Amino acid sequence: MAQHLRHRDQVADQHFESRHGKKSFWSAIVSIWLGTTMEYVDFALYGLAAGLVFSDVFFPGQSKIIALLSSFVTYAVGFLARPVGAFVLGRIGDKIGRKKVLVFTVALMGISTSAIGLIPGYATIGIGAPLLLAFLRICQGFGAGAELSGGAVMLAEYAPTRHRGLVSSLIGVGSNSGTLLASTVWLLVLMLPREDVVAWGWRIPFLCSVLVAALALLLRRTMDESPVFRIYREKKAQELSKLQTAENSPAVSGSGRKAFLIMLGLRIGENGPSYMAQGFLVGYVVNALSMNKSVPTTAVLIASVLGFAVIPFSGWLSDRFGRRITYRVFCGLLVLYGFPAFALLETRNALIVGAVIVVGMCIGSLGIFGVQAAYGVELFGVGHRYSTMAIAKELGSILSGGTAPMVASALLAATGSWVPLAIYFVVTAGIGFVATFFAPETRGRDLTLIEDAI
Repeated sequence: MAQHLRHRDQVADQHFESRHGKKSFWSAIVSIWLGTTMEYVDFALYGLAAGLVFSDVFFPGQSKIIALLSSFVTYAVGFLARPVGAFVLGRIGDKIGRKKVLVFTVALMGISTSAIGLIPGYATIGIGAPLLLAFLRICQGFGAGAELSGGAVMLAEYAPTRHRGLVSSLIGVGSNSGTLLASTVWLLVLMLPREDVVAWGWRIPFLCSVLVAALALLLRRTMDESPVFRIYREKKAQELSKLQTAENSPAVSGSGRKAFLIMLGLRIGENGPSYMAQGFLVGYVVNALSMNKSVPTTAVLIASVLGFAVIPFSGWLSDRFGRRITYRVFCGLLVLYGFPAFALLETRNALIVGAVIVVGMCIGSLGIFGVQAAYGVELFGVGHRYSTMAIAKELGSILSGGTAPMVASALLAATGSWVPLAIYFVVTAGIGFVATFFAPETRGRDLTLIEDAI
């Protein structure tokens, strides 16, 4: 390990010590932050618009329930496109470089989001309107599938070794920024009369997003390729026959299989509880517990603001104490949180319910996410790091996060009790907890190594 650390220091740490290295390091951080902000602006804007106006704009003449369902079907299409983008763009990122793919993803997401704001409504072009909407959602999802993992890889491969966890965690700060930005712009738009919002006001947030995308694109075009990938590219040129075999091996086979399964388990342990805490609990509190909408929405807002401190703090903890133990503690806290949390929700006390949601998000949606960024990057060898991590994260999201609200709703409808919900929450968190006992400690690992950490 000491030898690996010394070699890693020569790659990124010495790069950071130079004047140009520091400039490119900060340029990478800002551009990745803006790109991740763009990704979450995309999905937050669409999620809000789907629930508020898209049923009137793109699916008129339907019953309210069918129109709303149709809006969210096009929302789901974007999530289904993410694993495809992870596989295709991740493989390209492993072959030609992280920078080029990240320039493409932010451009694709920015163009797609802005174009949604220009689509004529159903009243103007008929069925072509929802078809265009679905196509642009596919484009958004395709780019987003490689954006988050690519950003984490770039940050980790740029970061000084001793601060890699902290620097990589900043990818989560971008997601927080995007969610808050989208929510703020929508709140301003909703101050317009309802008829104006439906007629033209809903387009404003989508069109404004081009400003974030343009700035991120400008910075990404001028930033350098990561120092780790540059070293890898030089080695590949020198040892072409040896490295060609590793580069062309299937993304989820050979040396990548064990690390892939570990990443999948870690992702399920984070993403399931995360979507339960920030998604399902909001609807559960309003619909099942008949509480005022302001209670969960205020709690989510508070947790999002706290995320700007919680996310980097968890990354720092992983630098100080190690990735595995920090991840295990967060998963363990979620396992302990499950049953008391749902029991406390039954009090229907606004302060208690709000606190339960805030704590759940801070542990599951924010804390673990801050550790996961560096941990996921360090698990994989440089030759297939981007693609394999991206596929594992997107597949894990579909298996847990994307389906968690649906599964929880089905359990509630079938039993009418909160106990199965708590069990489901604990099981998903437990998968992540168990995965840490099979995962290696990766803090300070040499990121130029071809082989995986396990």
